[in-house]
Amino acid sequence: MQVEEAIIIGAGPCGLAAAIELERIGLKPLVIEKRNIVHSISQYPTYMHFFSTPDRLEIGDIPFTSAHDKPSRLEALNYYRTAAQRKQLRVKAYESITAITPDNGSFILHGENRFGEKSQYKSRYVIIATGYFDHPNRLGIPGEQLDKVSHFFRESHPYVGMKVAIIGGSNSAIDAALELERVGAEVTIVYRGDDYSRSIKPWVKPTLQAKVTNGSIRMLFQSRVTSIDNTFITVNGSEGDMRLDNDFVLALTGFHPDRQFLNETGVTIEEEGFPTFNEETMETNVPGIYLAGVVASRHEANEIFIESGRYHGCKIAEHINKNL
Repeated sequence: MQVEEAIIIGAGPCGLAAAIELERIGLKPLVIEKRNIVHSISQYPTYMHFFSTPDRLEIGDIPFTSAHDKPSRLEALNYYRTAAQRKQLRVKAYESITAITPDNGSFILHGENRFGEKSQYKSRYVIIATGYFDHPNRLGIPGEQLDKVSHFFRESHPYVGMKVAIIGGSNSAIDAALELERVGAEVTIVYRGDDYSRSIKPWVKPTLQAKVTNGSIRMLFQSRVTSIDNTFITVNGSEGDMRLDNDFVLALTGFHPDRQFLNETGVTIEEEGFPTFNEETMETNVPGIYLAGVVASRHEANEIFIESGRYHGCKIAEHINKNL
């Protein structure tokens, strides 16, 4: 069994930031990541630009320079990779933590790598920085399991000339719709709200509205997809059910934390479905287990959350330092 001073589960921006802060108080945390460093960002749309400016995404006092006002996905990957290397963080990639059990004031973490090999770690402190993006909010409708349905959007090229329905009205849905329209896809947005979401980026909304007005993008308000078939979808709206020809569905309906893993760890889940934690210290109801990053974001699970989530490590380090 490998004994560590502190273990961070998840090597996203906020997990890396927490590791840097723990090193500042003299700990040498091990970061365990089930895929690659900042995996969630690597899954963002290929040509995406962040909502935030570079300085609001910085960690560890390492400057983030960009050729643009808003950095690109590629620039962010390079920045966080370089930050981890420069700070010489201990990152063990491609290993999952499957369970955490208490052990006389410490915790035993059960791991498994991509080859199925088991491992165990022991640590007094555990920081869960696992994010949301492996757990999309499912629609729970017939046909959701079809290959034509995806809860992620990477790039528009595969959809050239296709009839694509986008479910959702957030920034991710709108960005996808605009990219798809540019490559010649026939785009329909299906949105429960009765008007455009207030969260849409202010510089994007006029472009979207213009394309809806001229018919380049079809926008269905107060509507929801009730079933998905191989060649069509059924949409329920203000005028009843309608059947739309369809090739692909992008269900961009958001994400949620791994509630089962948290619950099995002993972390309670609040009525709204979010884990219990102290906002001043980031410690959960289980002493010694902390949350960092988007897993603690409640309703704000998007890229903007890096702006505030990167400071979670400071709160955690301060709280741990008081007990050292």
